[in-house]
Formats: sequence, C-alpha cells, structure tokens
Amino acid sequence: MRELGKFVVIIGIIMTLVGLMLWSGLAPRWLGRLPGDIRIERGNSVFYFPIVTCIVLSILLSLLLSIFRR
Repeated sequence: MRELGKFVVIIGIIMTLVGLMLWSGLAPRWLGRLPGDIRIERGNSVFYFPIVTCIVLSILLSLLLSIFRR
C-alpha cells in the first residue's frame, strides 16, 4: 500500500506542475492547435474539441508510463 501512496503523491505533484505550466502560459504553441482538432464557430457560440491533441498526449503519456514501469 505504501507504494501506491507514493505513486499517487508523485502523480499529483506532476499534475500540479503541468497545470501551473499551462496556466502560466508556458505551454507549447502546438498544444490544442494540431490539424484534425475540431473547431466549429456559429454565431456567438464556439465548439472546440482537440481530438488529435488528446490522442497525441495519450500516446506520449502511455510511452512515458511504460518506460517508468520497467
């Protein structure tokens, strides 16, 4: 159980640091603007869904976690 606790704390710290980075404006410019991201503007409303960005981040996180599991 101790290992699970350490893992949760580490993930929390990493998520906090990434959140602060995104909030401060230090995020990469390509994040959320990849070809294939869906953006629909009609009148006064905008629907935005960064599907390709989500896929790329999922792949990167999967690779990173697979490296740490070894």
